[in-house]
Amino acid sequence: MLDKIPTRRADDAAVQAYLHETLGIAPKVRAWAGASKLPYFLQEAFEVGELKLLDRQILLAIDKRPERQGLANVRGQMEELRQLAGIPVVYVTGTLASYERKRLIEQKVPFLVPGNQLYLPDLGIDLREYFRKPPAAPDTVLSPATQAMLITVLLRKPWRAEWQPAEVVIELGYTAMTQSRAVKELTAAGIATSRTEGRVRWLHTERTAAQTWERAKPLLRSPIKRRFWARPFPDWKPPHVRLAGLSALSRHSMLSEPQWPIYAISPAQWKTATKAGIATLPEPLPGTCQWELWHYDPALIPESDTVDPLSLTLSLQGNNDERVQLALDELKGRFPW
Repeated sequence: MLDKIPTRRADDAAVQAYLHETLGIAPKVRAWAGASKLPYFLQEAFEVGELKLLDRQILLAIDKRPERQGLANVRGQMEELRQLAGIPVVYVTGTLASYERKRLIEQKVPFLVPGNQLYLPDLGIDLREYFRKPPAAPDTVLSPATQAMLITVLLRKPWRAEWQPAEVVIELGYTAMTQSRAVKELTAAGIATSRTEGRVRWLHTERTAAQTWERAKPLLRSPIKRRFWARPFPDWKPPHVRLAGLSALSRHSMLSEPQWPIYAISPAQWKTATKAGIATLPEPLPGTCQWELWHYDPALIPESDTVDPLSLTLSLQGNNDERVQLALDELKGRFPW
């Protein structure tokens, strides 16, 4: 029984995070008081939670069966739950194939797949009115290459308040044009000042590494361009790829590892895989992993099996799961200052 509690909390957190991401709200999922009075077959099949969504009380029937189940009985089970509870019931599952989603929509069965899709016909809500538009980025937001360069400098030990951007450009494989743009962005944002000594350009900051990080954070973005499911490509195996997301965070904290490993790949790796015809999948299948395509190369730290702690923090900053936030606090102990 105890081993089911972390799983339930993880499911609740996934639902909360998805609702926050899509609707801009963060309702708290609570255990439903009437769960113990349900018929035995419903108790065995579902973890039932309760939450208030846009001023409406609803139940979440979270499918807890270890094996994928057919959808033949889901409509009847949800209808029975609705009649017993007297409020709308939403079917929650980790994955649904496209034909399964289509079938549930045809049957008007409300469902939620965290990170994928939300369908709530019983609530009579036009979700398009509630979808939150991403906030407009400030004009001074740093470009991905500039962000990678700054993080590379911040990761160095010992911290150097003055550095040559040309050295970082060579280290990361960027062009002189990228270097010029990065210098302009960093100086315009007030993160560093520039000076030239002979033919050598230097960037300087009066701040410590920690202060520079805090000053730059509002101008930094998540390094993730997109996420997808796929089986490992020949060149997508450690040490050629780095653990990312919750997989990386679990290596640096007490957080449990996610069910499927998460890796980060660079734009160059994705370009190679695309040319080779890699097949992405709509859902996790045996042998697959979750992949994050980053805006810049995730391998900013040499000889590491995870992405760097600063980029990892940025990639998870929108996750409201309390466990993840506690783990991110632990991760701060891995910062190089």
